[in-house]
Amino acid sequence: MQILPINNMRALAMLPLMLLLFSCVTYNNRIADYYAAMRNNNYTKAEATLEKTKILQAKRNRLLYLFEKGKMAHLLKQYDSSNMYFNEADVFMEDVRTSAGDLALGTLLNPMMQTYKGEAFEKFMLHYYKALNYLYLGRPDDALVEARRISLSNYALQDKTKSDNKYNDDAFSLMLQGIIYEQSADWNNAFIAYRNSVDLFLKNNNSYYGVAIPEQLKQDLLRAAEKNGFTDELGRYEKLMNTSYQKHPEAPGGELVLFWENGLAPVKEEQNFFFALTKDGLGNFSFVDPSGSFNIPFNFASYNIRSADLKLDDLRSFRVAFPRYVEQPTYYRSASISLNNQQYSLEKAENINALAFTTLRERFLKEMGTALGRLVVKKLAEMAARPKADDKNKDTKEAIALAIQAFNFASEKADTRNWQSLPHTIYYTRVPLQKGANQLVFKATGPTSQDINLVVEGKGGQQVQSVVTLR
Repeated sequence: MQILPINNMRALAMLPLMLLLFSCVTYNNRIADYYAAMRNNNYTKAEATLEKTKILQAKRNRLLYLFEKGKMAHLLKQYDSSNMYFNEADVFMEDVRTSAGDLALGTLLNPMMQTYKGEAFEKFMLHYYKALNYLYLGRPDDALVEARRISLSNYALQDKTKSDNKYNDDAFSLMLQGIIYEQSADWNNAFIAYRNSVDLFLKNNNSYYGVAIPEQLKQDLLRAAEKNGFTDELGRYEKLMNTSYQKHPEAPGGELVLFWENGLAPVKEEQNFFFALTKDGLGNFSFVDPSGSFNIPFNFASYNIRSADLKLDDLRSFRVAFPRYVEQPTYYRSASISLNNQQYSLEKAENINALAFTTLRERFLKEMGTALGRLVVKKLAEMAARPKADDKNKDTKEAIALAIQAFNFASEKADTRNWQSLPHTIYYTRVPLQKGANQLVFKATGPTSQDINLVVEGKGGQQVQSVVTLR
């Protein structure tokens, strides 16, 4: 390494500012061209841009690449290709572990340099798209396998979270699971899935991560109870949900379950927090922010550091780069679908926007503690390089320490990655069909309205389709 002479220290001191400006570039900035093409419904251009986006070619971002490739193929109606990418992403999420190299990169640099492992709700959305792809391909047995895997993902999340006060189950995925079982006339498993979804809403005062319990879900559970002959359960849930079972004759052409994916998920940007390390009368250390809103205990022993060897003044101030979500406001606020002069409204089923914001808040203290630990390690490396009073090469060591300080300052960066092509919100409804061709009109309403014509062949049984508006 070339050692800078002392007269170049001023230039070196400017390095943090220059590198900081570069470090403020977020993941969303880096994929802006792809994101713009997707929002404009130019899927072919978006797919081509995806292959040219360098950050998505990095090994650490392999999962994000697979997410986006799978979603683009799904939008292009290339359902086999979509599931090829999604299946690889699924295996990746099952197998990925934190390696020693990943841990070192996260400690010495920042979490943006680590392998992206995905959010919990992204795992459930993976099941959603895979199940839709299988149903569109006429492969209900594979969709059933995906339905069963939803249960396994819920169990895994419960084991990982171990807290009823955090996101440890997904009501929408359980609702989807019931729909898949119902399509295969597996009414017993459909009942269990609908009941599990309803129980989540009931346990959380009829609202779960930005979604009020859908009236359609209530009726789905009661219908499944009636199909199974579970009279007691039907009556019990009518009371629990404060509703009555509304039995309708089966439509001659079957029924359409329509999902509406509206808008786009929030993106992440970087925000800075400032902390001071304090020590109480018992010798316990904690990080406190200037407002006193956060008090985060810190144990030096977990980093193999003897606190007795530390000078508290040297560890007084820390800047922590941390991610925050920024909502992408939706253009359309409501929608309906009409058939034969009959109009059907859609209910909110999943709020990805609310999930993202809330789950990040839920793990704030844990992740902030990790970030502060990373900064302490960096700070100690800087302190170790500083010259001592009797050092002969003070200027050289001071330059090295200053270079380490500049590097630490510039490399402090929040992880701003996420699966950005997910919808902001998902709505759904059920539409009874006539035999033969059914001409449906989907209308999305906002500052202006958009009509989408759908032709669905009524052939008995249940069908599933989705409509996507990315604005």
